[in-house]
Amino acid sequence: MVILDLAHPQGEELPRWEPGAHIDLLLTDGLTRQYSLCGSSDDPTVWRVGVLLDPASRGGSQYVHDNLQEGATVRVRGPRNHFPLIDAPHYRFIAGGIGITPILAMLEEVERAGNDWTLLYGGRTRESMAFADDLVERYHDRVTVWPQDERGFLDLAKLLKDPTDDTLVYCCGPEGLLSAVESQCAHWPAGALHIERFAAKAPTAEQAAEALDHFEVVCHRTGVTFDIASDQSILEVLEEEGIPILGSCYEGVCGTCEARVLEGTPDHRDSVLSEAEKAAGEVMLVCVSRSRTERLVLDL
Repeated sequence: MVILDLAHPQGEELPRWEPGAHIDLLLTDGLTRQYSLCGSSDDPTVWRVGVLLDPASRGGSQYVHDNLQEGATVRVRGPRNHFPLIDAPHYRFIAGGIGITPILAMLEEVERAGNDWTLLYGGRTRESMAFADDLVERYHDRVTVWPQDERGFLDLAKLLKDPTDDTLVYCCGPEGLLSAVESQCAHWPAGALHIERFAAKAPTAEQAAEALDHFEVVCHRTGVTFDIASDQSILEVLEEEGIPILGSCYEGVCGTCEARVLEGTPDHRDSVLSEAEKAAGEVMLVCVSRSRTERLVLDL
C-alpha cells in the first residue's frame, strides 16, 4: 500500500472533513478514482489516503503507485461524505482489507469522545492488512485482527447474534463481507447497519424486471428531453449532450452524479443512498440507476 499525504501547494488550509469522507483524485487522461480520507480530521493541512495496488487495476492504483512520488502534484475534488459517523453510545466496526481506511478516522473520533467500541478487522493474511499492528498497539484489546489464513473466516455470527441497544454497526470491505454482515444484521433495528461499498451491488431479479429498458428523461431547467436506451446510462447521455453534471465513479458508489427527481419513479441501483432515501425517490444517482416509469423529470 502507498500512503499519500496531500497538502495545498501554497500551504493553505484544506477544506474540513468528517470521518467517512472521501476525495476524488483526478489522474491522467480523465481517469478519476475515489479514496477514503484516513488521517486525522483535526489536521487542516493534510489529507491522507491509502492506495492499495490492485492486481486487476483499471489504471487508478497503478498510476498512483507509479507516478505519485514525493513532490508530485495531483488534482483533487471533494471531500464528500456518504458514510457519515452518526453519534451513538456503542459501535461495532467491521473492516475487510482496504475497507479499513474509512474506519481509521472513525476510531479516532469515537475514542476521543469516550464512546464504547470494538473493531473486527479481517484480511487474507496478516501481511496484507494495512495498519493492523498500529491499531493493536494504539487500541489494544478493542481491536481484533483476523487473518483468514490463520483463523479462517470472520466469526460474524458471534459478534452480531444479539442486537445491542443504542449500538451502530459500521462495515466497509469487499462485497462478500458486506453481504455476510447484511445477512447477520437482518434482525437488527432499522438504521443500525451502515455500509460503504467499493462497487455497486448487483440489482436483484425483481429490480431488473421492474426497470424499463427504454424511458424518457426530461431536464427541467435546460428544457431538453432525451430517450435512454437499454444499453445507455442516463449519465452517459447527459454528458454526450453537454448537460452540466459531474460524474466520477460511474459505478454508483461515490454520489457525485446525484440529481433531484421532480417527476417519475427511479429504479435505484446505487450503493450510496439509504433505503429511506431510495423509498422517498427524491434524488437518484444517474450513473447506474434507471426508471420504473416511462418519464423521469430531473432538476437539471
